Amino acid sequence: MTQTDVLVVGAGPTGLTLACDLARRGVAVRIVDRAQEFPGGSRGKGLSPRSLEVFDDLAVIGRMLASGITHLPHRKYQGAEVIAEIDPEAGLVPTPDIPYPTGLMIPQWRVEQILRERLADFGVAVELGAELRGFSQHADGVTATVGEAQIQARYLVGCDGGRSTVRRTLGLSLRGETPDIQLMAVGDVEVEGLGRDAWHQWLTRDGGIMLCPLPGTDAFQVQASHELDQDGSPLEPTLERFQQTFDRIAGVPGVRLHSLAWRSSYRVNVRMVDQLQVGRVFLAGDAAHVHPIAGGLGMNSGIQDAYNLGWKLGLVLAGKATSGLLDTYEEERLPIASWLLDITSEVLHAVLEAIKEKGGGMDAGATRELTQLMLRYPWSRLSRQTASRPTGPRPGDRAPDAPLRDPATGTPTRLFDLFRGPHFTLLGLGERCAPVVGDVGSDIVKPYLVGPGGLLDDGGHVAQAYGTDALILIRPDGHIGLVAHPTETGSVGEYLRSL
Repeated sequence: MTQTDVLVVGAGPTGLTLACDLARRGVAVRIVDRAQEFPGGSRGKGLSPRSLEVFDDLAVIGRMLASGITHLPHRKYQGAEVIAEIDPEAGLVPTPDIPYPTGLMIPQWRVEQILRERLADFGVAVELGAELRGFSQHADGVTATVGEAQIQARYLVGCDGGRSTVRRTLGLSLRGETPDIQLMAVGDVEVEGLGRDAWHQWLTRDGGIMLCPLPGTDAFQVQASHELDQDGSPLEPTLERFQQTFDRIAGVPGVRLHSLAWRSSYRVNVRMVDQLQVGRVFLAGDAAHVHPIAGGLGMNSGIQDAYNLGWKLGLVLAGKATSGLLDTYEEERLPIASWLLDITSEVLHAVLEAIKEKGGGMDAGATRELTQLMLRYPWSRLSRQTASRPTGPRPGDRAPDAPLRDPATGTPTRLFDLFRGPHFTLLGLGERCAPVVGDVGSDIVKPYLVGPGGLLDDGGHVAQAYGTDALILIRPDGHIGLVAHPTETGSVGEYLRSL
C-alpha cells in the first residue's frame, strides 16, 4: 500500500489546479484519472478574469495568454446576411486594480496541458488509466482502491466530474432539476468558407448553430441543436449531421465542415450537492455542481473551488492550522455554488429570450458577475474587521492589484507580485503601521509597509483601491481576511492563531 497526503481524483482543470497548488506547498499529492489518454476535445473554451488571476498566482499566466485570444466578436447571421456584430467586452482594458479585465478564449485541452506542465515542475505527473474503484475512511485518513492498488491518503478530493464516483460512494446526489430545454450537440471541426476573426452564430426560434474558432488550432468548436430521429430520440452527432444542421439553419452555400475530431452531447442540468465535505473527503467542480453552460462558468467555478481548498489543506497538513479550517471550504463555496446555479439559469433565460429578437444572441446574458471578480465571502468566519472604515474593500472581498515602486531603486512591482505564492500577505498602509509590519513575519506571512519607509504607492493606486491607515491581511487565495486599525498590534497574530 502506497501513501500520500492528498489523493486527487480527476485530472481536469479543477483537479490540476488543486494538485498544482498543493504541490507548490510541498504537499505530497497524487492525481489519478480513469482515462487512458489525455482528452483533446475543446469542451470548456473560456477562462474568466478571476481564473486568470489564479493562474497568475500559479505562475502560468504567460503561457495561458499566449495560447488564447480576447475580444473575439460575436457575428450574428440570418442566412448569409450579417445582421449584428458585437464584442461583449468592448472597452474593457487593463487597469491598475484589474490586470485581466476580459475573459480568455482558450480550449480546455490547452488549459489542462499547461497545468500538467506546471505540475511536472514539482515532480508530479497525472496517473492515467487509474480508475477509483472505491474508498473507506478511518480516523487517520482514507484508503482508496485505484485499479488493483491501494493508496493510503490523509485526504481525498473528488474532482471527477458530473458522473463522480467519489460523490456516489459518499452517498450524495446532485439535487435540482433538468429543464425542458433542447438537447445540444458539440464538436471540434475544421471549416471551409468562414473566417477565424469572429464567433459565427445562427440562432433562431427553431434551433441554432454556432462556430467558434479555437486559438492555436485550425479547428472551430461547433455547438448545434441536436438532430432527432422521427420518434424524437437524439441521433448520434456526426460530421454529416453537423453539416445537415448547418445547411438547415444557416443555409450558407460554400461553407463546409470537415475533420470532426471530437464530439459530445449535453443537456442543461441545474443541480448541486448539499454538502462538499464528508469526513476527510471533499468534492469540487462538476462533481459538486452542474449548471447551464451559459456564461462559461463551468470550468471556472471548479478552478475557484480548487483554489479555495488548496491553501486550507496545505496549512492543515503542515500543522499550521487545525482541521477546523477545512470546514470553511464548504462554508464559503456551497453558497457560491447555489449562486452559480441561479446566475447561469438567469443568463440562459436571457439568451433564450434574446434569440426571439433579430440580432439577439449569446451576449445577451453578459454581466459583470460572470467575470467572477465580484465573488466574495463576507459571511465566512475567516472574514474579520476590527476597524470601522467608510471606504475600501471589506473582509471576504477580492484583493485588488496596484502598482508599486521600490524606494531605493525605483524598480516597479505590483501587489499581485507580492501576493504570488503560498503565503498570507500583510499590507501596512501608512507609517503608523510600521511597528506591526516590522514585528510580523513568519513562513506563512510576508509583511510589506506601503508609504513612508516602505514601498512607494505608484500613482496613488494602492490608496485608491484599499484606502489608507490600515492593516490588511490577504489570504493565500487573494481574498481579504482581516482589516484592522494600525495600532492593533496583536490583531494579525490573533487571526493566524485562530486558524
